[in-house]
Parts: sequence; structure tokens; C-alpha cells
Amino acid sequence: MGFFMDGLDAEEYDRQYGDRELVSRIVRQFRPEAWRMAIVAGTVVCVAAVDVALPIYISHSLDGLVEKPGSFNLLTAAIIITLLASLSWGLNYVRRWLSSQAIGNVVLSMREQAFDAVMERDLSFYDAIPSGKVVSRVSSDTAAFTQVVNLTIDLIAQLLIVVFIVGYLFTINTMLTLIMLSISPFIVIAALSFRHQARKWITQSRRVMAELNAHFQESIKGISVAKTFRQERAIYDKFMDVNKRSYYVNLRTGFTFASIFPILNIFAGLGTALLVYYGGGRALNNELSAGDWYLFVQGMQLFWFPLTSIASFWSQFQLGLAAGERLFALMDAEPNVVQTGEDLKLKQLDGDMSFENLNFAYKEGEQVLKDFTLHIQPGETLALVGHTGAGKSSIAKLLTRFYEFQSGQLLVDGMDIRRLDLLDYRHHLGIVNQSPFLFDGTVKHNICYGTPDASDEQVLAAAHRVAGGDWLNSLPQGLDTPVGERGSNLSMGQRQLVALARVILQNPSVFIFDEATASVDPLTEALIQEGIDEVLKNRTSIVIAHRLSTIKHADRIIVLDHGGIIEEGTHEELLEQEGHYAELYNTYFRHQSLEYIENIAGLELAS
Repeated sequence: MGFFMDGLDAEEYDRQYGDRELVSRIVRQFRPEAWRMAIVAGTVVCVAAVDVALPIYISHSLDGLVEKPGSFNLLTAAIIITLLASLSWGLNYVRRWLSSQAIGNVVLSMREQAFDAVMERDLSFYDAIPSGKVVSRVSSDTAAFTQVVNLTIDLIAQLLIVVFIVGYLFTINTMLTLIMLSISPFIVIAALSFRHQARKWITQSRRVMAELNAHFQESIKGISVAKTFRQERAIYDKFMDVNKRSYYVNLRTGFTFASIFPILNIFAGLGTALLVYYGGGRALNNELSAGDWYLFVQGMQLFWFPLTSIASFWSQFQLGLAAGERLFALMDAEPNVVQTGEDLKLKQLDGDMSFENLNFAYKEGEQVLKDFTLHIQPGETLALVGHTGAGKSSIAKLLTRFYEFQSGQLLVDGMDIRRLDLLDYRHHLGIVNQSPFLFDGTVKHNICYGTPDASDEQVLAAAHRVAGGDWLNSLPQGLDTPVGERGSNLSMGQRQLVALARVILQNPSVFIFDEATASVDPLTEALIQEGIDEVLKNRTSIVIAHRLSTIKHADRIIVLDHGGIIEEGTHEELLEQEGHYAELYNTYFRHQSLEYIENIAGLELAS
């Protein structure tokens, strides 16, 4: 069992809710649908009354047929029975129509709330949780949640039938009714005993489905890499492991549900046998009329079927509760990035930014920045260089407030960044990541993504500000060229150019750029550099630099190592120090310089 349960632990943000709390929160979700649910409740009562009235009328008809066969009108009885059955169908139709509308509206609202919670989570949340598992909660669990409501309505309807029929049977024969009721506690106890096991396996079933979704999503996203490194078999083997785990968990879930019905049928059979034995004797002694005997036989079915259904529903009810629990856990997850609640808005952002004795770690015990202090002047272009893991990207992520620092201060224009309204603050930031993400759509759609109200003329003007717009000529349909999923129809360089045009259109006060041009051709690199130069004008800029051309144009270069500043200055000043930067320059950057290229060309000519 251990193998099949591996990887199915609760997520960090999961929490346990009591049944009462879950039901209470579900009920609150239905408050906007109160009038529909009120009508549904009324039709449930009416349907139960009609469903009980039908066998009662048949019972009286049988007595009339036996006692006065000559005067009994069969046609009238048939018409009344048809009308009662039709009324039951009509009321059921209204109930299910209104309940479907109400449930659909609530599920729509729940998905909106869940997706809103997903959008509100900071990036550290997605570092720990695979996106496929989050998708599973928003899609699959909201669908499973609807079963709670449908089962609850059916449960109430069945309970009303039991109450009505038992109440009427007591007026006919108390002893027979008590015999029928005597087995009900055993059925309820049997059903409740399955509750915890059902909840456990259903929760595991939802988790393994989330794991399957996560694996599918990762495999599809990385299929080109898998094929490049010939890892199709490894991906398939991993899928088989997850799929076997899913099979085992779902098998146990099915066994849990399937085992309850035979047990319930045993108790129902015992009750039926007692009722037939005792009631049959009363009928033979003429202590019970034929109609009443029929009513007890029919009532027995009306009683046992709802009761066994109610008992089995309790186990199935756990499916919806487990889905609701996972949804509410996602909605209630505490954010790691916490603001003070002041939500100050900025009329303008000058770009004066200060790190003061700041400490930051992605995970406890893995310090990235320690007592870090740095002041960035308004309008300054700051280049960050250093080996992988030195803390360059972490500085950018903290400035964008995507992660929470543990101690110290980060000031923006003299204000604590935790006091700012994040949506307003990020509106002043222009961010281009190392691998820019493009959404499926056209180039124009992606350029105006952050400025959806921009006109076509503004979009075109922004595109032309990046290297004069010459790069648009390489696109088959210009701005209307489809970029494909994640920008797959464009080269990496073209994606960078689109991302730069998107920032220019936004016209931010602060620009943050994780430069990556190593995988592009020299012509595209030159175009990108022209685009960077355009963006850097008249604004505070923080560039994680990989190219010498960007570094040389920076007002100040910060050299990072293990989360600390070890050198700073201009390109020429740092070379003169012959320290860590000079070593980096000679190792990574010197071959990009014009002097180096000319020397290499001269040596080749000489040879």
C-alpha cells in the first residue's frame, strides 16, 4: 500500500474542515440563489406528498374493489392514478430545472472564486505546487462539488417520503410499522461506519487525479525536450507508475462504495422477512384489509429504498465534501506576500529604491540575500552581474514584490513596499523575463496585453520604436501574425522583441530586464539591443546583464556573489580593480568586445 500512497500527501496549504463547517460554507455559497432554492424546497415537499399519496390511493381503490366490486369505477381510478403520476413528473421537472440553474450558478461562482484565489497566490506558491494540481482543483473538484448539492436535495426528498409514509402507516397498524422501523438503526450505523473510510479514499482519489493532470501537463509542455533527449520511455514509465497508483486508489474507492449495498440489503431483507411473516398472519386472520396489506408491502418499498439510498448517499456525500474541502483550502491558503493593508497608490514612481539590511530565502535555511543593502537612484541604469545563484534574479523578484523577504526593509520612493497597492505599483513596472511568455493570439494582441485599451496606431508605434520596426518585416502577417501556444511560432529573438514592444507601449517608470540573447543570431541580438536602449531612456532600469554591450552602457555595475555585493562601479572602474568583475569579464564577456573580435580576425589573417 505504501507505494500506491506515495506522493498523495496533502499539499502545504491543505487543511482539515469539519463536516459542519463544510456544509455551512456550502450553504453560504447558495445565498444568492435563495429564491430558487426556496421553490425547489417547496416542490420537494409536494413531490414527496404526491409520491406517498399514489400508493395510498391505490390501497383505498383495492379495498373499494374488494368490498364493492360492482360499484367501483376502474376508469376513474386509472385517470386519478395517471394524474398523480403526471403531477409527480411535472413537479420533479420543475425541481430539477430550478436546482440545475441554481447549482450551475453556484459552480460558476465557485470557479470564479477558485480562479481568483489562483491569481492572488504569489510565485512562491507555484514553486511548491505543480500547476496541473492547481488546474485539477479549479476544474475537476468544482464539478465534483455539484454532487454534494444534488445528493443533498435527493436526500431531503427521500427523507420526506419516509416521514410521510411512516406517519400514515402508524395510523393503520402500529406494530407492523414498528417492525419496519426496528431495522433502520442498523442501516444508519452501517452507513455511518463507512463515512471515514469513504472520505479518506475519495480524498486520495482527488489527489491522484491531480497528480495525473500535473504529469500530463508537464509531459506535454516538455515533449520537445523529451524527444530531443530520447526520454519518451522514461515519461511513459513515470506515467505508468502514476496510473497504477490511480488504479489502486480508485479500486479501493469503488470497493468502499460497493461493499455498503450488500450489507444494507441484508438488513433490508431481515426487515422484509419480519414484516411478511407478521403482516401475512394478520391478513389471513382478516385483521388487515387487502388494501392495507398492499399499502404495507408498497410502503415497505417506499421505506427501504429511500433509507438504503440515504445510507449509501452518506458515503457518496463524502465525494462532494472532499472536493469542497480542497476548493476551500485553495481559497483559504495564506499568501506568503503580505501587505500592510494601507494600499497606497502612487501618482508617479520616481524609481528611488533601497534595500536596507534585507534578508531573503526561498526556503528556510537556504539564505539567498543576507543583510543586503543597496540604493538605486532615480533614472539610474543598474546592471547586475555574477555567477548563477549569486542573487541577481532574486533582487528583481523582490522589487516586483513576487516574493516575501523575511526581514529588513525595501523602500520605494521612501515608502515601505508593503504599504503599496500592488496592482497600482506593478502598473509602474515594466518587466521582461529571460524567456518571455507570449499568450496564444497575434503579435498585436501580445504587445497590447498590458495596455488593452491601446489603439492600433499606438501598438504599431510601439513596435516601430523597437529597432525601427524592421523586425516586423520578418513576420508573415506583420502584427496580425499568430504567435502560437507560448509563442511557439516565433523565434526566441522575436519573442524578446515582442516583449520589449509590450513594455514600450506600457511606458513604465521602472524597467526590469533579465537579458538573455545567447541563443539568438547577431542581427537579432543587435535589434534587441536597440530595443533595450530605447526602453532604458529616462527611467530607472535594473538589468540582469549577460551581454557586454548592456554592461558597458550601465551607469553602475553591481557584482554579486552568494547574495552579497562584492564590487560596484562602472565598467572601466571595475576592470582597473582587477577583481571578481575582471575575472568575469575575461571569462564570459571579453570575447564579445570589438577589440577581441578584431584581434581574432587579425590572427586568422596572419595565419
